[in-house]
This record gives sequence, structure tokens and C-alpha cells, in this order.
Amino acid sequence: MATDPDTSSTTSRILGPILFLDDVRDAALHLSALVFVTDTTNPDPLICGEGRYPFVEIAADAGWRVLRARFEAAMSAPVTYSVLGQSHTIRTGYDGDLNIAFASCNGEENGDLDRDPDERNAMWARLRDDHRNNPFHLLLHGGDQIYADEVTLGHPLSEDWPESVPKDPERADLRELRAHLRRGFFERYMKFFDTCPAFMELAASVPSLCQWDDHDICDGWGSLPRSRTYSPVGQTLYEVAREATLIFQHACTLDDMPGRFHDKTGLSLGWWIDLPDLRLVAPDLRGERTRRQVMGDVGWAMMEAVAALPPTRQILFISSVPLLGPRLSVLEAAMVVTPKMQEYEDDLRDQWQSRAHRTEWRRMLQLLTDIAVDTGARITAVSGEIHLAARATMPLGGQDTLHQLIASGVAHRPPPQAWAKVLGSLAAFGEGPLDGAPITIERLPGQSGRYVAERNTLAITRTDDAWHAVWDLEDSGKTEPLALAGQ
Repeated sequence: MATDPDTSSTTSRILGPILFLDDVRDAALHLSALVFVTDTTNPDPLICGEGRYPFVEIAADAGWRVLRARFEAAMSAPVTYSVLGQSHTIRTGYDGDLNIAFASCNGEENGDLDRDPDERNAMWARLRDDHRNNPFHLLLHGGDQIYADEVTLGHPLSEDWPESVPKDPERADLRELRAHLRRGFFERYMKFFDTCPAFMELAASVPSLCQWDDHDICDGWGSLPRSRTYSPVGQTLYEVAREATLIFQHACTLDDMPGRFHDKTGLSLGWWIDLPDLRLVAPDLRGERTRRQVMGDVGWAMMEAVAALPPTRQILFISSVPLLGPRLSVLEAAMVVTPKMQEYEDDLRDQWQSRAHRTEWRRMLQLLTDIAVDTGARITAVSGEIHLAARATMPLGGQDTLHQLIASGVAHRPPPQAWAKVLGSLAAFGEGPLDGAPITIERLPGQSGRYVAERNTLAITRTDDAWHAVWDLEDSGKTEPLALAGQ
């Protein structure tokens, strides 16, 4: 929602609120609301129940100040809060039926700021309309909430990133680069907020939970050569991207991260949240990534901590990169002998299924299998990243099945149909990283191909104890509900 705090002023502007779920503890929701202003005044405190919660500035750049109010609310009944002269109702009741939205890949690599907003944000408008008809409890963002690839342009140290990187730049030049990049990140987040009223309406009443992926930093972060990512320019880019991610995707800074984060140092941005009979788990697949690992020691320590938690009935595992997918070794082998294909090597190295990550992939799949077998939890992986809609399954033992749901491309336009067919053909080779647990690439309800090249979003629902998934495909419309139990 956008308002003007002073109708007599043409320069003072205010945007917001955007709502985030910081944590759940002691039967209470801990929430943050962000607003953005272009002048030096602070809005009146946020009001929720009998409480008044003041706004404090947590960051400023590109002509905007970022203000945050943290507040608490009960989980059981609908919550209404007031800010900027408007009231917003949060659908709570998390111990009953649930309606959870999922979106990813909110942008494109080139020219994203210049796209027609109505075209770019068409799927956000549809998600907003769905919320009006049946309000969402949560909004999950699965990665690439912005496409920051072009922020490196316009500065001599980063203009040719990642092809050419200065080895030993001057400190003063790095400070200038940091300021240049920071302004670019702020501009991209704020341009989206300013030109997508559908998202702002949605975000004012549905708490967001985010996990980043490579484009929130730069294309292929972590799968690029070490000479790039560990260079002074690369580390400056990463630090600025992480700061912006914490501000705009988590409503925090490095020194005041919410309780749901496992690592308060910010080395790994993985988190989990427990709701009644539901655990949301989002490991960080970028913070410690290298060309030879997806997660580092901190990320794996979080996953071992998750495995030791008390049992829950359902786990939503938010893996920014799809956890289940087709065999990619055929493509990787072809790239070795095909120079024109080598530019896509980093894209395949990003995937769990890459040969470079197979041991680690098996470790993650085995850990989730052990959780399911030992606790009886049903597990569903939710992912974005590939700009297609798809799903897959893998048996977990007994009658349990790991479901993989992929919804990718809320704003990113889909790749050619030919690429969807190539991935569908790779599915015929089969894939079974764990003995006796073959991965099957399934079709979405009503679709003839295994991969659907349309922009899309996803709704995951719980009615009584039954879970279902419905994709909203830009051209085909909504799929029939897919049951997420057994086979």
C-alpha cells in the first residue's frame, strides 16, 4: 500500500507496511512491519491490541529510510493492527486449516527495472486476488526475490564482473564500490515495492518468510570460481547483498537477527519455525556454498539440530534449489566437450543433482529419510529456481513419500518449451541417489508434460489433517488439488 503522509507535499513519500514473521514462541507470534519514508519524520507507532510499537530506523540509502516496528500477537484468533492510518487483519488460527502461498524468481537477469509493471507483476495480482477470496496465513518466498545481476554495472571495479575482477584494488576504491552496490540493491528492492501495489496489499496482511538464492546476490553465486567469489570485489558484493537481504527480506540487521535463525553471526541464513503440527525448515544453500559444497559446517549443524527436535506431523522443507530432480550427469558430460554449452556449467553446478554435490545430496536425502522414519513426520520440499512448474516424488520408507513441489517464475518469464521438453526427456533416465528410493518426475494434475513452461505460483493447504497443493499457471490456470500423502 502506498500513501502520502503530507498531501501538501510532492516530495515526501511513504510505502508500507510489509509484514514478516520473526519467530513463534510462548504461544505468540513475533512480527515485524517495515515502512519506507523519504523524509526525516517517523510515522506514528503501530497499534496492535493494547500495545503501541514505535518505528525505528534500521537502514537508509537511495533516498529512502527503512523503518521497523516489532510487535507480538496471539496465534489463535485473527489479529488486526493499525499503521499509517489503515488497519490490516492477519489470518492466524495456525492450529486449524492453513492456506500458505509460495512464490519465487521475482524478476529477470537483464532489464528487469524497465519492464512494464502490469506485465511483470501479473502473477502477483492473481495471488493478491486469491488472498482476497481465501486469505493466506503465510507467504513463503523461495529465492531470487530480486535479480541483482545488474548492480555491478557502472563501477570500474565491478563493471566486468564476473569475467574480469581486479586482484588488489585500493581500499578507497572498495569503499566507493560498496556505496555503489548498496545504492543499487536499495533501488531494486524499492522499485519493486513502489511499482507492485498487488504485492504491497498482500504483504501488509500476510507475514512473509524468505530464503535467498543466487540472484539475490548475483547469478551463480557460490558456483563461480573461487578467484571471483573470494576476491575483494566478490566479498564486497556478498556482504552488501547479505545486508540488503537481511533488511528487505527479514526486517533485521546483522546485530539483531530474529530468534528463528540458527546462526546469529549471519554466516549461514538458515532458519526454522514451529507452528502447531507444522515445522518450516529453510536451510541456507548460498551463504557457505562453493563449487564443491552446497552447505558448510554451520548449515549442516542447523540440519542436525532440526533432526533432534521433538516430532511434528508435517515438515515443509524450503530448498531454494530443487531437492529432487532429473539426472544431470548427461548434460554435465556434454558440456565438457561442447564449448558453446560451457557457459551453462555454473547453472548446473547450482543444482543438488550436480556430480560435484552428489555426496552431499545423498546426505541431505538420508537425513530427511531418517527424520521421516524415526518420527513419522510427513515431508514436503518446496522450491523455485528453474523458472518452470514441476513436481517429483521419492519413497521415504513404508508408505511415506517425499514430495517435491516446484513453483518458479512469479515474475521471470518462462524458458522455451524446448527446454521443458529436454528436462522431461532427462527424467526418462531415472535417478536414485539412495538405494531403493528412486526419484520420479511426476506430472502436475492435468498437464501432459513433466515440466510446465508458464509463470506460476503455488498454494499449499491443510484441511483437517489433509494437505494439498495447487499451482496457478499463467496460461493454463489453476491445477486440480494434488494430495500430499502417500504415493
